Amino acid sequence: MTIPIFDDALMTDPHGRYAQLRGAGPIHETTTPDGEAVWVITSYAEARAALADPRLSLNKANARTRNSYQSSMPPELDAHLLNMDPPDHTRLRRLVSKAFTPRRMADLRPRIETLADELLDAAPAGPNIDLMDVLANPLPMNVICELLGIPADRRRDFREWTNTLLSPAPGAAMDSRTAMRSMYRYLVEIIRAKREEPTDDLLSAMIQARDEHDGLTESELVSVTFLILFAGYDNAVHLIGNTITALLLHPEQLDAVRHGTLAIRDVIEETLRADPPFPLGVRRFALEDLTIAGTVVPAGGRIWISIISANSDEAQFPSPRTFDPTRTPAHLAFGHGIHYCLGAPLARLEAEIAVETLLRRSPELRMTVACEDVQWWPSFHKHGLRSLPISR
Repeated sequence: MTIPIFDDALMTDPHGRYAQLRGAGPIHETTTPDGEAVWVITSYAEARAALADPRLSLNKANARTRNSYQSSMPPELDAHLLNMDPPDHTRLRRLVSKAFTPRRMADLRPRIETLADELLDAAPAGPNIDLMDVLANPLPMNVICELLGIPADRRRDFREWTNTLLSPAPGAAMDSRTAMRSMYRYLVEIIRAKREEPTDDLLSAMIQARDEHDGLTESELVSVTFLILFAGYDNAVHLIGNTITALLLHPEQLDAVRHGTLAIRDVIEETLRADPPFPLGVRRFALEDLTIAGTVVPAGGRIWISIISANSDEAQFPSPRTFDPTRTPAHLAFGHGIHYCLGAPLARLEAEIAVETLLRRSPELRMTVACEDVQWWPSFHKHGLRSLPISR
């Protein structure tokens, strides 16, 4: 039986709505906002299994929908890791993973710490500072641009683009295509300039792999750069915002972090469980008729895995709406299996440094709005704050 899921109730109270759905079963047939059939997995066990199931493909060529699968993604930006299965996925992942090794993260730490301090140096004085504007948004943008090697005078504020891409508003698909074509033109120009003047950075390395070793095609080069900018920026923004919000809403844990009795990394992991920035896993398509928890998904059927629901499954996490950083981390915020998020170490590092820097420099940190007045983005595809007014 098809039931409505993607409605206003889900956007305004995702935790409450998904709790109702879990109570009714681990998987539900419904329709997407664009009217296509989709099966939504809401339980932890089934979600974890589905994330690593080789019978579920990320390749849109395997879709069988009422109409041919229509993505808002223009074909110029399609050839990236979130649209690929092995062996192409393996080849591209091996290339990009070199930028996210533990050694590379350790090398990045001093620069990220400097950037965080510079952003707070430049923050305006006053009782109502929007932390999203002064720290959570610009820090990941600057870090990912430096990682790729995009010069400061060629950087763009990605907020308008990413907010358009993830908007649930009517007409969003058309607006998304327009935004992504603008990003495509921007990236083509950046790559052209980088070819002329390569430096020691990820984008130069990828261009070299394209031009000298034929490690990836030109469309893959542009598409992977887009994915790194898009995913590496937006998810990190909201991990920072959600983590700081969690501490502000739990003063005893904020005090424990300040006194060194609670590790910031533990707070980040619990934030990833309780309020993951990316609430829905990348859509997948069944390669054959599947039975999941007694429900038949036909070959070509589209499956969405609710990360935010799985991370609050009472069968896996006792008292899931209690924010408890002492839990053993077992969340699915970065996925599971071969598609586990490559940028997870960088997102964790950025959040850790952002929180450390803010607490060190803000002894009187507090939220200047009531917790019920905190505004979350109305979106099925991202879970983050529009703004976070604070006093330091």
